[in-house]
Amino acid sequence: MRVVEVPVAVRVSLLSRYAVLPRLAGTSFIPLALMARLPLAKLTLGTLTLVSVASSSYALGGLAAGGVGVGAAIGAPVLGWIADRTGQRRVVLIAGLVNAAAMAAIVAACYPPGGLHEPHAGMVLPAALAAGLTNPQVGPLARARWMALTESRPLRELERDAAFSYEGTADEVTFVLGPALVGALAAFVAPWLPLVVAALVSAVFVTAFALHSTAASVRPKPGPRVPAAGSRRPGAWAPVLIPIGAMLAMGAYFGGTQTALTAFAGGLRSAEAAGLLYSALGLTSAVAALSVAAWPSRFVLPARWSASAALLLGATLLLFTPQTLGAMTLVMLLVGIPVGPIMVTVYAIGGRLAPAGRVGTVMTALASGLVAGVALGAGWAGALAESGGPQSAYTVPITAAGVLLLLGVVVMVLRRGRG
Repeated sequence: MRVVEVPVAVRVSLLSRYAVLPRLAGTSFIPLALMARLPLAKLTLGTLTLVSVASSSYALGGLAAGGVGVGAAIGAPVLGWIADRTGQRRVVLIAGLVNAAAMAAIVAACYPPGGLHEPHAGMVLPAALAAGLTNPQVGPLARARWMALTESRPLRELERDAAFSYEGTADEVTFVLGPALVGALAAFVAPWLPLVVAALVSAVFVTAFALHSTAASVRPKPGPRVPAAGSRRPGAWAPVLIPIGAMLAMGAYFGGTQTALTAFAGGLRSAEAAGLLYSALGLTSAVAALSVAAWPSRFVLPARWSASAALLLGATLLLFTPQTLGAMTLVMLLVGIPVGPIMVTVYAIGGRLAPAGRVGTVMTALASGLVAGVALGAGWAGALAESGGPQSAYTVPITAAGVLLLLGVVVMVLRRGRG
């Protein structure tokens, strides 16, 4: 019976598939969750810009931005684990308010009283670390809510495809829009304004996200209530390491590409154009992520992962060919096409592999892997670019794409092995 129902549903228009999401979560949930994730998209670059300008030190600015990344990589799975055990509402509410205060503390550290405008590392770095640690992880926790909302639905796989496709697009849109807002506000108003706006957005919209009725759909699963065959069994977590490794590779791809593009644009004396080049990837990635909901159900998740990773590897090899900004923009538009589907697919597989009652933990662990990967890829590509220019730095995204393909093949083999 199921085999008959799914193809019929596939014929429904793409718009109709997305129309079910507001009915599931309520009309206010989508705009609230979209706005609530903006602070994370602005936090790292906003901190880098503010601290660098206020201190006249790119080194201190880089350390502060790194502190945000390290904090987020550590804090994300911790917040997810607490949310799984106690419920999302209280955790997100407290994290959002503390996060807003931490961003305000970064601004205050950069403009100490008494007219001094020389930020001290001892004040800036703890505030930056706290801002990363307390980031409320709206995107991963929203995915956990979609998993819970669709759990008892007859066409839950199709609805989850639509929900995860939307979430992937929302992430891409905010991570393109966020840096653009940071650049505009910092350049045309003041370098402190992006973080002040981010703090206000966190205080208002993250609070609204925390209090939204969908938070009740994710029921807390305290440790003693989990069956022995569930998440308490050590082997239950082993399969989750594959999608976490994939997100680490995806992050390394992002970080390596950003750094390589900066070196490429700098070689053309247009370093400020690197952000625009990278935004081309985000544009096609967002559109492709939306399309995943229309992919046929016969194109199963492991096959989607492998096919998209193979396309990504092939497209990434084209990075060696452009000699102009225009040509590189075209390559980045092509590179972005498989990125969105990979992200959607990895999150979907992570949700399926999550032990009982631990979806939030897994989703935030995936986000943590992405953040850690960005730092790893950026650092590795930076060292290569320093010694060999952008051509050497391209090694990082190519390697990361190869790892993604390898892990996709592993998932396919494991699936076939289980029949």
